[in-house]
Amino acid sequence: MKKDIILCGVGGQGILSIATVIGEAATKTGLKLKQAEVHGMSQRGGDVQSNLRLSTEEIFSDLIPKGKADIIISMEPMECLRYLPYLSPEGIVVTSSKPFVNIPDYPEESALLDELKSLPHLEMRSLENNMTLLGMAAKHIGIISAEELRDAIARVFSAKGDEIVERNQKAFDEGFNN
Repeated sequence: MKKDIILCGVGGQGILSIATVIGEAATKTGLKLKQAEVHGMSQRGGDVQSNLRLSTEEIFSDLIPKGKADIIISMEPMECLRYLPYLSPEGIVVTSSKPFVNIPDYPEESALLDELKSLPHLEMRSLENNMTLLGMAAKHIGIISAEELRDAIARVFSAKGDEIVERNQKAFDEGFNN
């Protein structure tokens, strides 16, 4: 079994935190994992993207080929569209519909959302919390259970204290249960 996931958004939205939680859960459950990240001016709201490849078998490359991603998980709708060529025909997009307008020629919001709504497999909500987005995506990841992801949130955020762990798990639960 394998799962190829592209995570995308802009700097500061928590995309790499989602990647860390998924990676922690995968490692704890004994899955094989390869990851590649792009931090394009992430400190200034630039593109942030991560390829996560999870498998029960050996993985030879850390990059997902075009047309092979099982899931695109995105905190930003325009960034999501950038990676659609990597999505498999059966793949699903899990994204926030809330734009992060960080460039002067950002596309018109309604046109952007209409393009996303034309996708055959889409789950979209207006979100500001990365762990809520992970909760939405958890139903589609499959190779890792929601409980394993919840436990990984506790491990990843434990150094920040119980309140932060609880807040992130509550956000995850909100995404998963709604």
